[in-house]
Amino acid sequence: MKPTSRAVRAVVTTGRTAGQPHPHHPAQYEIHDPGDVRELLAAWPQDSGPGGSVDCMCLGHDGRVTLYEASGQSVRTATLSRAEPLAHLLAPAAPEGIPSRHRARWAQAAPPPLRGYATAMARGEEPGRPGVPPALVFSWLGARRAQEADAASVLAVEAPVRLLAGEHTEALAWAVRETDRGGLDGAVRFFASEAFTTRHPKRRRVPDTARDLLLRHARSHRPGDLPVLERRLLRTPDDRVRRS
Repeated sequence: MKPTSRAVRAVVTTGRTAGQPHPHHPAQYEIHDPGDVRELLAAWPQDSGPGGSVDCMCLGHDGRVTLYEASGQSVRTATLSRAEPLAHLLAPAAPEGIPSRHRARWAQAAPPPLRGYATAMARGEEPGRPGVPPALVFSWLGARRAQEADAASVLAVEAPVRLLAGEHTEALAWAVRETDRGGLDGAVRFFASEAFTTRHPKRRRVPDTARDLLLRHARSHRPGDLPVLERRLLRTPDDRVRRS
């Protein structure tokens, strides 16, 4: 019997030997789903000794996977280049692999109007732009929590931010007023991101109503984003935003 039965979680670091990369694949992600963990254990190499490999694990070299028990103690580490069944199971773009399943679960959890867009991005395809209000996209972004570090973690931020980055600031300001509490969390994340802060100064002028909502939410729920928002959310002469 393999000495991995206590494992309940795995941390995967992607390397050059892990198969063709997916365009939205994270450099590191976690596996928590019991079914995924069981499949991982079934593919685990028999000859991985205590402590695992001591090869260089820098990005650009061999990937690796480390198992952890419930207490947080590591159990085993395997280098993917020396464990072909594991490498195939964890290949970023393999349709039957665990990363693809994580992306598919994320896409299925998207709001119905965004599901087709999310599915295309999960497959690594170029999606069409859905006609959805930015307030819904803010809610979609806000529904993803920072601790959800699975293989869809990068995609879950890049997909909604990509939609929001194409919107005019006026439309984004209206969306801040119209979104729900979770959407405010997503809105703060977007307005503090480079997708917004690298805009020309004229495109960073946000009416006071939306600006105050963002700053108030950041102060209470995302204090780490507050300094960026205070610097980058430029004021308009007055709140003259009109719905188009």
